[in-house]
Amino acid sequence: MSNDQLKVIEELKIKQGDTWRVLKIMSEFVEGFDTLSKVGPAITFFGSSRLTQDSDYYKHAYRTAFLLGKMGFHIITGGGPGIMEAANRGAYDAGTLSVGLNIQIPTEQKPNKYQNLSLKFEYFFVRKVMLLKYSMAYVIFPGGFGTFDELFEALTLMQTGKIYKFPIILYGSAFWHGLIDYMENTMVSFGVIDKKDTSLIFHANTPEEVVRIIKVEAEKKIELMKKEDPLNPLIEKLQIIIKNA
Repeated sequence: MSNDQLKVIEELKIKQGDTWRVLKIMSEFVEGFDTLSKVGPAITFFGSSRLTQDSDYYKHAYRTAFLLGKMGFHIITGGGPGIMEAANRGAYDAGTLSVGLNIQIPTEQKPNKYQNLSLKFEYFFVRKVMLLKYSMAYVIFPGGFGTFDELFEALTLMQTGKIYKFPIILYGSAFWHGLIDYMENTMVSFGVIDKKDTSLIFHANTPEEVVRIIKVEAEKKIELMKKEDPLNPLIEKLQIIIKNA
């Protein structure tokens, strides 16, 4: 077989692989949209998979999710251990829908057991769309690169007007202080972001503060939806939740 023939065969293999990859990506989107279509109003939690039950942040994530769950919010996480487990556990104990959007990576292979709705994704970017699409607020506890990725993805989408603004709540001032200082002083002074961009971020140090922020922002969301989409069924759901607060 000539070199040209071998080259054609290799190109066909590559194209075939790409085609199947596209179909797999599409199937993950379809399954995600179909399964999560009735989720919400929901709050998404992020944070390190490495923080154990002994961590104060684990305990605070549990209580925050529990309080929000009792109000009627559904809780969404990445489905793994640590902060994700704490939030799913709080939601589960509160009797609300506890959603885990799982992905298999070397250090986070086993989904936590506190999910009553669970999906598994192969592609990070599909999972990120699902974490964002059905959430009306992010509560972000201390975490690593994955947590920071989700934080800056949401900030970028809001800054560029690709999604409506919603509260991004950074939990634990001691952990986030250095980053906020860098953004407000270094990044703003260099002109790479505007001062107003940092106003997209809220701060909380207790579960009750998170609840208060989300309640206020939910009330604003209701008024906005009444003007833009008065028949949106989310309005009535949010009104019931606020009434339960």
